Amino acid sequence: MLVLSRQCDETIMIGDEIEITIVDIRGDKVRLGINAPGRITVHRKEVYEAIRRENESASRLDAPSGWPSGASPVGRPGGKPGPAKHRSSRGSALAAGPAVGTGIAVQSPAPGAGSR
Repeated sequence: MLVLSRQCDETIMIGDEIEITIVDIRGDKVRLGINAPGRITVHRKEVYEAIRRENESASRLDAPSGWPSGASPVGRPGGKPGPAKHRSSRGSALAAGPAVGTGIAVQSPAPGAGSR
């Protein structure tokens, strides 16, 4: 694991497209701003794990007759998947939507939050 020290308003680059900026430090809490292309999903680990568990659980449901094995008509009516993530006004991926059945909801930052 690479360990780096950064101060407020300093940025770490991952590759050419992902920026992680230290937005705020208060006590033992660090607020990060993540700027990444829309094709890259960004989640807190506990949300990622909840989504993974939900996906595994959904894939184990018995599929209706005529559906391929492991398929499940989840998502919006008609079996189409719902939106995968919220976006900031600048288009960077913030987090996945709420993981169904987990009690975890994701809040988008207030407009202009973190843009110094």
